[in-house]
Amino acid sequence: MSALQLDVVIDRESPVPLYHQLAEQLTAAIDDGRLQPGDPFENEIALAGRLSLSRPTVRRAIQEMVDQGLLVRRRGRGTTVANRKVHRKARLSSLFDDLEAEGREPRTEVIEMGPATDDRAAAALDLEPDTEMLSLVRVRWAGDQPLAIMHNWLPPAHADISREELQEQGLYALLRRRGVKPVVARQSIGARMPTAAERRALDLRSGQPVLTMTRMAFDAAGAAIEFGDHAYCASDYTIDLMLDER
Repeated sequence: MSALQLDVVIDRESPVPLYHQLAEQLTAAIDDGRLQPGDPFENEIALAGRLSLSRPTVRRAIQEMVDQGLLVRRRGRGTTVANRKVHRKARLSSLFDDLEAEGREPRTEVIEMGPATDDRAAAALDLEPDTEMLSLVRVRWAGDQPLAIMHNWLPPAHADISREELQEQGLYALLRRRGVKPVVARQSIGARMPTAAERRALDLRSGQPVLTMTRMAFDAAGAAIEFGDHAYCASDYTIDLMLDER
């Protein structure tokens, strides 16, 4: 698929810097739908030649759009229009449900699934350290974009969850079908550099960080029902919080 050549008008008499004029018009093309998520973006050399601009000017405009999360640069694949960010409200929901609510196309790849022991997860679930739990490692996709790699542990009571179910629905929907309803959670959000496995799974470029979230969810009786440790593409994911003063 070839890159769309957009009509751009550069006013060299304007006090507005040339790179900013270019970035504003290219951004408008994304906002109004002329450029769609995943579309290839005209390369720097071709754009500079077509508009009679210097390569540093074009490079600065493109970098401004990359910094804003509008474009994505990937080695060997060039520059493409970024997928829309997932703005996730700070509520007790699954990423699968959030993507569906936004009209996206959630898809789940189950990487690992089976019984396992883990001291940290066992402590979070109020279990003995040597308790075998159901360990799940999944990559959640939004369309053709890998968005998150999620590691969850469930108590032995939920070991009947199947790979096929996980590929079709979100984890919380599966728990609710089993009569388990998460009503409150303790959640920690952070950021770090990805592991090599995370970088491969999420198709991250060198130096690109991940947003992290660990969560312990509880039912109405206060029993721990799942522990999750997730990593998200920081460029495609934000968490919105509403704070008030009591």
